[in-house]
Amino acid sequence: MKILGIETSCDETSAAVVENGRRILSNVIASQVELHAPFGGVVPELAARRHIEAVGYIVDEALAQAGVELKDIDAYAVANGPGLVGALLVGVNYAKGLAFAQKKPLVGVHHIEAHVCANYLTEPPLSPPFLSLVVSGGHTILLAVEDYNVFRVLGGTLDDAAGEAFDKVARVLGLPFPGGPEVDKVARGGNPLAIAFPRARVGAFEFSFSGLKTAVMQYMAKHPDCDIADVAASFQQAVVDVLVAGAVKAARELRYTNIALAGGVACNRALRTAMEAACEVNHLRLHMPPPVLCTDNAAMIAARGHTMLPGDGWDLDVFPGRMV
Repeated sequence: MKILGIETSCDETSAAVVENGRRILSNVIASQVELHAPFGGVVPELAARRHIEAVGYIVDEALAQAGVELKDIDAYAVANGPGLVGALLVGVNYAKGLAFAQKKPLVGVHHIEAHVCANYLTEPPLSPPFLSLVVSGGHTILLAVEDYNVFRVLGGTLDDAAGEAFDKVARVLGLPFPGGPEVDKVARGGNPLAIAFPRARVGAFEFSFSGLKTAVMQYMAKHPDCDIADVAASFQQAVVDVLVAGAVKAARELRYTNIALAGGVACNRALRTAMEAACEVNHLRLHMPPPVLCTDNAAMIAARGHTMLPGDGWDLDVFPGRMV
């Protein structure tokens, strides 16, 4: 079964063809980083307009790279939430048109669940149950994936998402957008133990990064001549420590043997390294998608869509703020 996935939830326009929910035939991504960089963040109206311009040729390119035509597609999967409402509407309406014209099933996919399912596209093969830590610019969530269509939220952030904290700290440090990769890059030259930034402990599986962000701002105000590499490394280590501890604790309490990283911040070098080390010590198997499958992409949408068939009706709508 071949599924065409479409992703337009934020600032990447992506289309992919995935076979049987596991094998990527194509995965085309058009980034809008340069468009939004002058504003220091994603401008929703600009994002939606760029999606309108790009979605048609991105779908055509995905089909061409996969060596298939529309008549060969068995179903269409599209991200319909959460995300930017205008951006989501572009993808959903385009997918509706294709599915209606080809008389094929249409599936609305939850963006966060799709990030988890990026792990189905990698080796070694992964199947439920497992613990997933989803870390992105808008979300930081611990999920118990009990079955292919059963996602149970264990906890999440009470304020800033980890990726959001990275972006805000990057601005304080004078680093360009997008901030997360820049902080990671600068941190490689710093000492992660140089500054004792706080690690918030709230609830069983909850996270909080607002206080950490504030601590960095206060430190910078008091030490204007400090080494920003040390600040970046110490901040990053504080985030990583909390994420890794929370994920390992949840996996052990649930007696799961597999942990799956997901989301854009799962590209972070320090997080991947620390999670590998913690899983080895605790005899857990760690699954991490390659960076291209951690950031927003349509292959993960198609992978999630495969588990949701037969799909939705023509009244499929977007849910910008919907959580798992």
